[in-house]
Formats: sequence, C-alpha cells, structure tokens
Amino acid sequence: MKRPMKNLILSLFIIGTIAACGDKNKDYLVKIKTSYGDMTVVLYDETPLHKKNFLELARSGRYDSTVFHRVIEDFMIQGGNVAEKEKVAEKQGDRVPAEIVDGYYHTKGALAAARQPDNVNPEKMSSASQFYIVDGMSWEVMATNVILLNQKMGELLQDTAYSDLLKQFQELAAKRDSKGMNDLALANKALVEEAFGVDLSVDVSQYPEEYQGVGGYAPLDGEYTVFGKVIEGLDVIDKIAAVKTGRADRPVEPVYLSMEVIEMNKKKITEEYGYAYPEN
Repeated sequence: MKRPMKNLILSLFIIGTIAACGDKNKDYLVKIKTSYGDMTVVLYDETPLHKKNFLELARSGRYDSTVFHRVIEDFMIQGGNVAEKEKVAEKQGDRVPAEIVDGYYHTKGALAAARQPDNVNPEKMSSASQFYIVDGMSWEVMATNVILLNQKMGELLQDTAYSDLLKQFQELAAKRDSKGMNDLALANKALVEEAFGVDLSVDVSQYPEEYQGVGGYAPLDGEYTVFGKVIEGLDVIDKIAAVKTGRADRPVEPVYLSMEVIEMNKKKITEEYGYAYPEN
C-alpha cells in the first residue's frame, strides 16, 4: 500500500485534531463498559480519520448494545458491529482509509480497526465500525520457543519420575483448558531446559521494544490500523477473552458493550493514567 504524501497526512492530522478536540490541551477518552468491567481507551491524533469515526459512533450511542462477537483468547476480542445491530449491510463508502502508522504496534491493549482481507481489500481499508482489542500472547510466550517446549515436555512426561506433572496436564486436558496447559508448560520451562540441555529462549530483538514485558500479537503489525490503546482495564480484556465461545468464535453468552466519551485535560490524563502524549 502506498503511503499518502506528507502534506496530505499533515492536512488530515490538522483536520482530524480540530474535529476531535478544539482545545489542544484537552483530549477525549472513551470508556467501554461491559458486564466484566470497564476499559478506558485513548485515541491517537496520528490516526485522525479513525479517531473521528470512533468518537462519532461512541457519542451517538450507535455502539451501545453491540457485542464482542468474535473472541479468541491470547489473540484479540472483536466487537462494534453496528451494521449487525442496525440490521443493514456495511457500505463500502463508509469504510475508513488505512492509517497504518509506524510505531503503533499490536501490543496488549492496542485498539485497532477490523477489516476485510487483502484479496478483496488490497488498500487495507478499515471497517466502518468494527474494532478489536489485542489480548495477545504474554511476553514470556513471545520470548520462548513454544513449539520446542511442547515437544520436549511431551518427551519428559514419558518418564515415570514426572508422573505428578503428567497428572496435572491430564486434569487440564480433561477440562479442555489449553491456556492452563500452556501456563503449566511455561512454569516448567527451566525444568525442560535442564533435563534436555536445551535453550528455549528466542531472539527477542525481532520485536519492537514496546512489546518487552507487555506482550501482544506482532504478526498483525503493518496490516491493520492501530488507532488507540487501553490505558485502564487491561484485566477486563483477559476476562472477556476467556469466555466460552461457540461457532465462529462467538461467545455463547452475549458480551454487550456501551460507551461513554469523557473530555479531559491531557495533563490530567497523563497524571491519572500514566499515558505520555508524543512530543510535537
């Protein structure tokens, strides 16, 4: 995808910033409310078209009573299908041009726009309303050769000396608790390394430093527009990501959401939430 010329980017940035917030010292936060708790997100000025679109949908109440309709643990939670709620088809003309900005990654809590695949959407245009929030892999998983860990763990469990550990895995398997099994394997990483004399770490320099200690889902970088991040309520992402799902990764029990737009001084946002605005 070709990037717009610098003057066009600057124009869109100025227009979007003015539309979003008249006072340069103030900004808008959006509180996403669910039965599992609330998530507060900040929207990036560097993605003005997405910021404007998201704020308009949130303010108008069109997001209210939509659901998180696609949930995949350790990946993302997707919601905001306004077209489904309003029983209409999403119009191509309502989609938002891509604003993929270097430096905004799919770290845990990243807010990004869903879209159709490249074969029908080569310009990577975003959905008119659907968004997702990254749950992602933990940093420990990203820094571990998980395939080799699982392979060696399987070999280790054939040794009767580790029958107690085997029993723990069997109990988790009976519950179909794949996350629990992965966590148990990671907890015994050092044991596997010592038993087989292997190093299960991977070269973390392949990831931008923003992922370190946080985690996320790096394969999506450069493919989808990241236009904000959760600055409060990261634990809520985990709770929603863990719900029971059925066909097409849709939660068996609907996870409804509503939104509230909050105007706040940028300095106060930094003080209360620890979010540092980029320097101009």
